Amino acid sequence: MNYFKNKIIWVTGASSGIGEEICHQLANQDAIVILSARNSEKLTQIKYDLKNKENHLVLPMDLEKPETFESAFNLIISTYGKLDMLFNNGGVSQRAESSETSIEVERRIMEINYFGNIALTKIVLPHFQKNKSGHLIITSSIAGKFGFYLRSSYSASKHALHGYYECVALENIKNNISVTLLCPGKINTFISKNALRGDGEKHRVMDHNQETGMSVKECVEEILDAVSKKKREVLIGNKEILAVYLKRFFPNLFWKVIQKQKAT
Repeated sequence: MNYFKNKIIWVTGASSGIGEEICHQLANQDAIVILSARNSEKLTQIKYDLKNKENHLVLPMDLEKPETFESAFNLIISTYGKLDMLFNNGGVSQRAESSETSIEVERRIMEINYFGNIALTKIVLPHFQKNKSGHLIITSSIAGKFGFYLRSSYSASKHALHGYYECVALENIKNNISVTLLCPGKINTFISKNALRGDGEKHRVMDHNQETGMSVKECVEEILDAVSKKKREVLIGNKEILAVYLKRFFPNLFWKVIQKQKAT
């Protein structure tokens, strides 16, 4: 049985990386996909490469402009009549020490990764509650499980998502709403190139950790498998995800090991 067939699924951060691949794999499983990100031209190109391209909708959106979310959601409902899933995937990373990161950049990362994320959920959640059905899928990171070099604000924003959505999950068991937190590790995407430096400019470097990471195709295959099984949380990556277990069961050893890892 194809879990995603004919489901109406909204994907943010759909213009590149994990989000783009999610759109492709969902379309290949006969889902109907709404593609959102800031780059409307790139979204349109992706849409026309999807299976059953005429079924999908390009819906440009900026996570720093939550005042636009309700009208975007209303367009989805007027077009399709319902929404079944939200892949709340959009976000931005960081490559700067905390002491070198301006407070403006700190706030921007939180605005995109946390406040923009939960603001969109607040728009969608009443629809799910009314229908007693729905699935929220949140892209966090293994940086949401422990801190790491050059990622203080990024890690903080991802930690915040865990606290928030664990509460949302518990509160909505009675509403038959599923919540899945995704925790990718080193994945071969351009996330490091688009990461913000302390001054707000892009890092523009393909880090070794990303270049040698798990393929985005394999990452998304694991994501969709976890979503179809309605898992509460899933770690995705190679040996780096072992650090999560190391911190949980051997915290003193974790701190000795993690400080020897390369930041990029």
